[in-house]
Amino acid sequence: MGICASSQYSMKKAGTLRWPHPTTKIIHPDGKLQELRQPVKASLILSQNPSCFLCNSELMYINSPLPHVPGDELLQLDQIYFLLPLSKSEATLSLQELCSLAIKASEYISLLNRAYSSQKISPFSYKRSCKVGTGFKYPVRSGNRNVVF
Repeated sequence: MGICASSQYSMKKAGTLRWPHPTTKIIHPDGKLQELRQPVKASLILSQNPSCFLCNSELMYINSPLPHVPGDELLQLDQIYFLLPLSKSEATLSLQELCSLAIKASEYISLLNRAYSSQKISPFSYKRSCKVGTGFKYPVRSGNRNVVF
C-alpha cells in the first residue's frame, strides 16, 4: 500500500510557515490520501472513481451498512472520507474493518503531523483528529477525565 499525502501550507510575512486551512481528506483503496482545500460535490470524486463509493468516517458504525455519500452532497472541510470498492457497498461494517480503517486514518494524520512539524508547522489539533465512530461507548479513566471510545 502506498502512502501519498499532498498538503498545502502558506508563508507568514516573517517567512515562517503556518498551518494550512482545513481540508477534506479522502482515503483511497490503493492507499492514496487526497486533500481538497475547498468543498466539492461527491459526484466529482465518484466520477473519477467509478468502481467506488464514498463513506463519511463520522457516520460509520459497527454491524451497520456502510453509508453512501450521495453524489449531490458537498464534501465537508475537516472531514475524513473513505473511498471504498463497490463490492463492499452492501456489507455491514465489522469491528475489525472499522478498526482497520481507523488505524489507516490515524496513520495518515500522524504522517501529516510529522510532515508539518518538520516544516515547523503546528500539528493537528483535537478538532483535526480522526472521528471514526465505533458504535459503542466504554468509559475509561484517564487522569481526571473520562475517555469514551
